[in-house]
Amino acid sequence: MAGMWARLQADIDVKLRRGAWYRLLKIEGFDAVVDVNRKPVPVVKAFLQMSTSPPRRWTVVATPRTTRTSRLLPAGLGSHYAVCPSCRDRVALHGRPSRMLCRRCSVEFAVAWEEHYLEQAL
Repeated sequence: MAGMWARLQADIDVKLRRGAWYRLLKIEGFDAVVDVNRKPVPVVKAFLQMSTSPPRRWTVVATPRTTRTSRLLPAGLGSHYAVCPSCRDRVALHGRPSRMLCRRCSVEFAVAWEEHYLEQAL
């Protein structure tokens, strides 16, 4: 699976951060395994969006309302936040920037406003 990436494409409560891309380690039948902090995490393949190219834009994510995940989010993110395509850091959105510099990895990326990631969760 060298060079493959995956992220959640369903509003479900699993051990992946919404909007974050992960290296895809294996696909077998209905299952996939992604690398989360150097640990393999199994996920049902149907819940993933896959890509052959690494992510290059911030993902805009609606803050989950009442899930285990929402309790784990940093305070003050607001109703939407952005996820860095490189380091998966989550940051509050102020306005509607077209590009943002990541405070953690110091790389600037465009913001993917047109994606409507998990829009049904908004």
